[in-house]
Amino acid sequence: MTALFINVDPVAMLRQASQETTPDPIAGALLAEIAGVDGVVCHLHEDRRHIQDRDLRLLRKTIQTQLILEMAATSEMVGIALDVRPERVTLFPESDTDTAGKVNLDLIVHNKSIAETVGAIQSNGIPVSLFIAPEPEQIKLAHQVGTDGIHINTYTFCSATGVNKRRQAMAKIVDAVKLARKLKLTIFTGHGLDYTTIKAFKGLSEVEAYSIGHAIISRAVLVGIDRAVREMRALIDAL
Repeated sequence: MTALFINVDPVAMLRQASQETTPDPIAGALLAEIAGVDGVVCHLHEDRRHIQDRDLRLLRKTIQTQLILEMAATSEMVGIALDVRPERVTLFPESDTDTAGKVNLDLIVHNKSIAETVGAIQSNGIPVSLFIAPEPEQIKLAHQVGTDGIHINTYTFCSATGVNKRRQAMAKIVDAVKLARKLKLTIFTGHGLDYTTIKAFKGLSEVEAYSIGHAIISRAVLVGIDRAVREMRALIDAL
């Protein structure tokens, strides 16, 4: 069964914006687990704009499914990952604004440093994925640096306007998934996926997990997190 991971960053974003103690991303994660998610994703930014160190450590202590830590390839973050020991680390480019869905790791430019970070984390028994664009060269380089898997960025597809642009973007994702499978990489996808765009992935059985945050949390504001998760779970089960 294809997995559904919920990203709880949007819950932390609301909390930080209001400068209050609620809503609580840990409570959101626990409710999402009850509703049927297979893992919880959080992104610890270097500036701690959303998820805080305390959130990460509480998630590690409380959730019963997988914990996936998204982070930059820095020595500080590697140290935190090795201390907290999530089930998986996904390496992201770091930026000073909320553009994670638009910016990908560039393995042409940062090949050596990413390879070193991947090795440091894997040597401590933690699998690593890389957040990359659906481009053949990037996928081949991901394989060369020894990563366990990739997280294919779906933002371009989800934000495409017009039938042709969306078809072209989806075709690139399909080709990327097929190539990654040939290279025996674990395949996750996400960023921008919602209750409509997820339907375009029907038949793409090579994808092992979808990581979705904003769409589910936005829906949860209206109908509650239990229903929001169950609706997305049903859509993924039908793919």
